Amino acid sequence: MAIGDSIYITDWFQLYFIENEGMAFGLKWGGAYGKLFLSLFRIFAVGVIGIFLTQLIRKKGSSIGLIISMSLIIAGAIGNILDSAFYGLLFSESSTRDIATFLPEAGGYAKFLHGHVVDMLYFPLYNQNLPDWVPFIGGSHVHFFRPIFNIADAAISLGVLSIILFHRHFFNEFDEQKASEKIASSETSNTLAPS
Repeated sequence: MAIGDSIYITDWFQLYFIENEGMAFGLKWGGAYGKLFLSLFRIFAVGVIGIFLTQLIRKKGSSIGLIISMSLIIAGAIGNILDSAFYGLLFSESSTRDIATFLPEAGGYAKFLHGHVVDMLYFPLYNQNLPDWVPFIGGSHVHFFRPIFNIADAAISLGVLSIILFHRHFFNEFDEQKASEKIASSETSNTLAPS
């Protein structure tokens, strides 16, 4: 597929090929150095989340829902990292006229960790004018749901949403546990200190 080509599945779902050069919603920052920094930050974040997830799995009584939510986030992040790391090495550059070729003789269009992320899931659930009788915005055109994303983005979004909706209490308990450990530690050091 060339960039902008789509495969119509239903009125509310299409496979729509675009390449995302930056962060979520196509935001870019700092050119090639910004892209490298973003890729390295993603790798660092996956490492931190991986350590946290490992500790969470080892802790008895951990919420399975929270483990699944964190696993979705880390899996999505790894998916986007792999896309960014290797897509530019393996494919020629896509355009609105040209279809990318796999393993071109001249090499890929980008260096390691500088490639684009492919997005393809498009859900135009409502793309028409609102009725005139709707207060304030009647007659205006509404296009909902515009973002085009991939499965990795969906995994990250579902994981974060699940934590916000169902597992916020874990982080409150974690903060309270750390505070009580700190108080107990300071009380122990106060009783051991010479008077």
